[in-house]
Amino acid sequence: MELLKKRLANLLTVKSLVTVILTVVFAVLTCMGRIDQSYMTIYTVIISFYFGVQTTKESAGGGAE
Repeated sequence: MELLKKRLANLLTVKSLVTVILTVVFAVLTCMGRIDQSYMTIYTVIISFYFGVQTTKESAGGGAE
């Protein structure tokens, strides 16, 4: 139960919310066939940064953010 609360709190951070919203928008635009190259670039940079920082923290022993 405590792990669930911690994961939920982590999901509600600003960085996580932005990532989830961008992913939903990306999925909708892709399904509609209206994905733009500039959005694709921005999305790739943000997702790479999010998972890169998360992986670095986990490998340093900081755990998931």
